[in-house]
Amino acid sequence: MSGTRLSRTRLLAVAATAAVATLSLTAFTDGSGARAEGASVSSHEDAKSLAGAKPVANASAVSANSKATTNRAAVTCQGSNTKTTAAPLARPLNHMLLTVTNTGSKPCYLYNYPAVQFESAQSVPPVIEASKPQAVVTLAPGESGYASVNLSAADGSGSNGYTAKSLAVYFSDRNGGSLSSAAHPSLPAKGVYIDDSIKVSYWQQDLDDAIIW
Repeated sequence: MSGTRLSRTRLLAVAATAAVATLSLTAFTDGSGARAEGASVSSHEDAKSLAGAKPVANASAVSANSKATTNRAAVTCQGSNTKTTAAPLARPLNHMLLTVTNTGSKPCYLYNYPAVQFESAQSVPPVIEASKPQAVVTLAPGESGYASVNLSAADGSGSNGYTAKSLAVYFSDRNGGSLSSAAHPSLPAKGVYIDDSIKVSYWQQDLDDAIIW
C-alpha cells in the first residue's frame, strides 16, 4: 500500500512539473493585447498578430501562422478593391505618379506594372524593365503602392505629341493578363502632354523607388 501511495505521489509531482514548464513556454495575451512575461516576438508584425490572440506555443509559430493566413487570404489588386490617383510631378520633369491604395478588407497583390490608356490610345506604353522589383508588391488594407509614368521626352525629342484629358489604369493578374476592373483617376483640367516616348515603371512598394524612374 505504501508503495502505491509513493508511486501516485511521484506521478503527481511529474505532472505538476510538466504543467509549469508548459506555462513558462506559452506566449499569450489578455483581453487588452498585453503579453505575459516570458513571451517574445520577432517583429512588429508578430506583435500586432498577438493582440487578442489565443495562447500559442511560441512567437515563431505565431509568425508562421500569420504569414500563411495572409497568403491564403490575399487577392489581386484591381479597380474594384483599390483607389488610384494620378499626380503630375514637378521633378522629375514630365513625370506623373500613380498611387494605388488598398480599400478592401484583405491584403492584395499588385502584380507587374500599370497598363495605362490615355484618351483613346490603341496600345499601352512599354515598361522600364530595369525598374522591376525583387518581390511582388503586397498591400495591406489601407496601404499604397506606386508607379511612375514618363509622359514625354524632357529634351523635346519625342514625336506625335498630344494633350490627354482622360486616363484608364488596368491591372494585371499574376500571369500578366489584364483584368477588366480598371481605375479611372482624374487628370488636371488642362490635361497632360504625352508623346511617343511615354513609358511606365513597375509597381513599387515605396514612393522613392517609383519616382527615380
